[in-house]
Amino acid sequence: MSSSSSYLIATLFLFSIITSSIATGIIGVNYGRVADNLPGPTKVVQLLKSNGIDRIKIFDTDSNVLKALSGSKIAVTVCLPNEQLKSAAADQAFTDNWVQSNILPYHPDTIIESVAVGNEVFVAPNNVTDFLVPAMKNIYNSLIKNNVRINVSSPIALSSLATSYPTSSGSFKPELIETVMKPMLSFLQKTGSHLMVNVYPFFAYGPNTDTISLDYALLRDNKGVKDEKSGFVYKSLFEAQVDAVYAAMDALQFNDVKIVVSETGWPSKGDEAGAGQENAAQYNGNLVRRVLIGGGTPAKPNNPLIVYLFALFNENQKTGPVSEQNYGLFYPNEQKVYNIPLSLADLANMPNKVELTPTPAPAPRPVPTQGDVQANNVGQTWCVANGKAGEKMLQNALDYACGEGGADCRPIQSGDTCYNPNTLEAHASYAFNSYYQKQSRVSGSCDFGGAAYVVSQPPRYGNCKFPTGY
Repeated sequence: MSSSSSYLIATLFLFSIITSSIATGIIGVNYGRVADNLPGPTKVVQLLKSNGIDRIKIFDTDSNVLKALSGSKIAVTVCLPNEQLKSAAADQAFTDNWVQSNILPYHPDTIIESVAVGNEVFVAPNNVTDFLVPAMKNIYNSLIKNNVRINVSSPIALSSLATSYPTSSGSFKPELIETVMKPMLSFLQKTGSHLMVNVYPFFAYGPNTDTISLDYALLRDNKGVKDEKSGFVYKSLFEAQVDAVYAAMDALQFNDVKIVVSETGWPSKGDEAGAGQENAAQYNGNLVRRVLIGGGTPAKPNNPLIVYLFALFNENQKTGPVSEQNYGLFYPNEQKVYNIPLSLADLANMPNKVELTPTPAPAPRPVPTQGDVQANNVGQTWCVANGKAGEKMLQNALDYACGEGGADCRPIQSGDTCYNPNTLEAHASYAFNSYYQKQSRVSGSCDFGGAAYVVSQPPRYGNCKFPTGY
């Protein structure tokens, strides 16, 4: 085929997408900065523009980042951190000052599109759930007081669901429904904001390789999974998870609130099943194509997908397993980890291919069988906190384990069975062990950047019993 013919086909492909742009989805990227080797914000803005990325989400309101974005036409979602929720809920004056200091000096020259109030608040070790909706309302009122109309929401983890399979049976955890989900969804409905949800098929795939196919998790061709109740056939775990949240909202009579996928991604390196460069390229590349070509999910076909990939860079100071440092689309030197489309223009030029950098991808490590575990003498082991790691490292690792890591941290909540002794080391040990056991005690899952280590005797903190498996 001649180069001119190739160019014509690419142009027609792009034109067909643009002309149907009413259903085209949106791709953004999370710009995390838990690293000591990243380029400065000005260079990052240049990197974003050169790759056609026009929406990002940050996890604070860093002034250097917001200044660098000024005039760039790149829209940004900023975040009020969890530790400020109590103050934001208690005092309108606090949120007035926060808006005066963190929004008004930059907006609208810097396009601040949304405020994320907290992040995965329900699974945070320091339970501030009760403060979430009042804080959201105070932030919104402070914005309106200053004639700033931007969305206010809060990213929730998929673990907020009590049931996600079958998809049509999706439901929120009972303890969250009256206390926070109904008030929050009512607020989002009244203000026209979307519900932010962090969706990671990777976390579901790892412990369930026997029941979830890799093709289904990576949005590759597969026979699909039929939901017998709805009749929908899901061709990807991603869409099934998103629709499970829609089903949970529908069950509460909030069927007009739309979803923004505030985080999703796949690590290019790690010890967990499925982690690897090629799989990361497949997941993110196939997802971008799915979003940009347009259309919604089977249950909500008229709601185009809005998805923020995690993350822009590999971040070398993130705690948790090795995979946590390797979600980036780019290395800190701005080289791509793998080459995937990130914009409509990219999609026209490479509609169906994935290109890896010369760095070889490690082979995915399977979850060990019980026989493997016994053969390697790790059948009865537990993961505990390293008290010498320091408070900051332990807290960061605890936040990860109870949040993105999916550890069951309910027993260490105030008033529950393992809350006492109420110490950081005891709570971190319980959370680390929960994560370790859920990962089938696979090598590398009890490290957390040096904040944890494996022991062969069951830990004892008061009367709390540590689980040995799930």
